[in-house]
Amino acid sequence: MASKYKSSATIIPLDQAIGKVLAHDMTEIRPGQFKGPAFTKGHIVREEDVPHLKRLGKEHLFVLHIEPGEVHEDDAALRLGKALAGPGVILDDRPSEGKIALRSRHKGLLKVNQEALTELNLVPDISCSSRHTNTLVEKGEIIAATRAIPLVIDEGRLKAALNIAESTEKVFSVKQLSRPSIGLIITGNEVYSGLIEDKFAPLIRKKIQFFDCTLKWTLFRPDDNQKIVGGIKDLLKKKAGLIMVAGGMSVDPDDITRMAIMEAGAKDVVYGTPVLPGAMFLYGRIDKTPILGLPACVLFYKATILDLVMPRVLAGEGITRRDLALMAHGGLCLNCEHCQFPVCPFGK
Repeated sequence: MASKYKSSATIIPLDQAIGKVLAHDMTEIRPGQFKGPAFTKGHIVREEDVPHLKRLGKEHLFVLHIEPGEVHEDDAALRLGKALAGPGVILDDRPSEGKIALRSRHKGLLKVNQEALTELNLVPDISCSSRHTNTLVEKGEIIAATRAIPLVIDEGRLKAALNIAESTEKVFSVKQLSRPSIGLIITGNEVYSGLIEDKFAPLIRKKIQFFDCTLKWTLFRPDDNQKIVGGIKDLLKKKAGLIMVAGGMSVDPDDITRMAIMEAGAKDVVYGTPVLPGAMFLYGRIDKTPILGLPACVLFYKATILDLVMPRVLAGEGITRRDLALMAHGGLCLNCEHCQFPVCPFGK
């Protein structure tokens, strides 16, 4: 005898299922080989399907009866996905097992409205998870996924979730990165005089190539305030879209780079961070041109504050004292013997 599952589904014994239409996907797992729907929503059960269904451990099938005020999980997932996806985000073609993935339309900086995401998940029967905000993502990568937890969700609960997603800017977006011509000033008497070989330029060139940027100008300046100021102004005249100044960022009396950056006209300057390595990093702007003061740690660690800040700068974001303070949580690099950055807790 058929029995009721909640108010929306009837349990049908397998031997009575031939000719019936499946109301949801059925998952099959073959360890190391396959995980996915063996039978999809809308499939008409045939006699030859019965042995396969038995191998899946099925003795009964669900036949749904969608009542007024109820929404099937696939339809709910589509509506949620569309409400959550902002600029730079696309949806998969169709839900799979009631879940739909959101992907990056292009390489860029993932932005997540964390407060809205939390509120969304406080709605009963709603599930939505994402990668960390401010993560650099490649084109086509999954950045979030959402679903209704039950097979059939109350439409009132779905609408409550949609209202949260639509009452603010989109919960998920991916900002495109600019590709500025970059100017680098390397300070220090030892490098300027040729006593030691410069290591900064090759390292910076390699890092920025990952972002499809070009290191167009490399200038060397001694520990002389006016000469460093002059170098910065020279790069501004050349229309550098981003300026980096390496070395001389500590508190030692002869480390004058920070003072030179400010004297060159930098505004909104923040110096010092709670990120390790990277405590003596500097961020500022001269008009619309970002300028970064790079401490020596950039030379000696694979992952530093520069790797965390660079995507945000290229996405056109200004860096504030509060932005840096928020990076304290997760801002401690473990300096692992085999660095796995960015697949690690650093910066998360």
